[in-house]
Amino acid sequence: MNDTPGNGAPTLTIPARFNGPDGSGNGGYTSGLLAAHLTAEGGPAVTVTLRTPPPLDRPLTVEGDPATGLRLTDPERTDKAHLVAEAQTAELPDRPAVPGGPVTPAEAKDAENRYPGLVEHPFPRCYSCGPARPEGDGLRLFAGPVRPATGPDGQGNTVACTWTPHADLGDDSGAVTLPQTWAALDCPGGWSSDVVGRPSVLGRFTARVDRAPRVGHTYVVMGYLESVDGRKTHTGSAVYDADGGLLAQAHATWIAIRT
Repeated sequence: MNDTPGNGAPTLTIPARFNGPDGSGNGGYTSGLLAAHLTAEGGPAVTVTLRTPPPLDRPLTVEGDPATGLRLTDPERTDKAHLVAEAQTAELPDRPAVPGGPVTPAEAKDAENRYPGLVEHPFPRCYSCGPARPEGDGLRLFAGPVRPATGPDGQGNTVACTWTPHADLGDDSGAVTLPQTWAALDCPGGWSSDVVGRPSVLGRFTARVDRAPRVGHTYVVMGYLESVDGRKTHTGSAVYDADGGLLAQAHATWIAIRT
């Protein structure tokens, strides 16, 4: 949702439906809303750095120059939470987001039965991966393991699920919007790590959508654990069509919540 207030600066609002942890915006959806000011389907990758939990249901201001980068700010805050996120065009790392390529839709569907979040979930109402969201409300991306870890700290663990976008996720042509595709790239990457034992939130997200998914079609979404470095977890994620063609990919940094 975008408006332009009297001072001429564009704004965006994250509706309460699109939450991650209760009370704040889903990281992938929020990042995609801001990235849409810099890119589109077939356009360059964008890196979004989230600086504070994105507030819901109130206008946030988009500041800056697309050529040098954008800032998303909260006009109701005067403390460090005033800066919500920063974004700039970027290059994806020169490595596959999900090494080994895609699994089949049947394999991804079977993996959903092994999704750890069905048993225990730190954010059960998350828009992207929460099992408490009813069908048609959240994305319900239940990524379960398909390839075991090959290195320390679970490095190489790979997860997958299917995704059939509902009609309300698309534009008038039936193409899934950029924020919704970014939301789909979000949590499956996170679930390649131990989200239950180590709850984390999205800190930085670099994504590119080469082809927009289409509503009503079934896709495979995969996540891959790249490494763990202290409180930071680095992951990759990707969306594939039913024939294994790559539509979109992302690399993410997650920050473990202090307990």
